[in-house]
Amino acid sequence: MCAARGRFGTAAVLIGVVFVEVLVLISNRWRCPLTEIAARYTKDRRHNFDIYLPELVARFNKQIFGFLYVAGTAFAIIRWLGAVRW
Repeated sequence: MCAARGRFGTAAVLIGVVFVEVLVLISNRWRCPLTEIAARYTKDRRHNFDIYLPELVARFNKQIFGFLYVAGTAFAIIRWLGAVRW
């Protein structure tokens, strides 16, 4: 939404914040570090035991939200390149 409104600085900051989160996931073998904490309080191990998403979405959340992140980043770059006066 920021890129659509021409707020490229804000879009860049938000892209960076999500990228840091991706780095955390990579460093933890694609598992959220908070999952271990949540696991202490329940024996439930369904894909959505630690997040408020439907199980199907939770099962594929990295693919779904990864695609949205890449698409949103590409959109922001394309909009920024269109706004830059070379």
